[in-house]
Amino acid sequence: MTDADPTVWLTIPDLVDELGIPQGRVRRLLEEGVLLGVRRAGVLQVPADFLREGEPLRELRGTLTVLADAGYSDEDSMAWLLGVQESLGTTPIAALRSGRKAEVRRVAQSLGF
Repeated sequence: MTDADPTVWLTIPDLVDELGIPQGRVRRLLEEGVLLGVRRAGVLQVPADFLREGEPLRELRGTLTVLADAGYSDEDSMAWLLGVQESLGTTPIAALRSGRKAEVRRVAQSLGF
């Protein structure tokens, strides 16, 4: 999550446009753990990879729950999801997007602090 990071980040107004829902509903998705956002330069942002076809990535919510249960903060979870994990051979978000939900969650369950 550095300046050289190729991740495309979306702000709340971007999410309103992408998802076609009101700002209040976007904020509820964040509060309910359907989406994960972190503050970057003081602005709450969500990676575009957390969306698919105008909706939150369905596989993300359960994975976020597993990470929270392992003691990960939002910032830790974001770093883990976007960082390459040797055991997966890619980033966890890329693995989720390619249908490897069970494998990602198994790795996440083994992380506990």
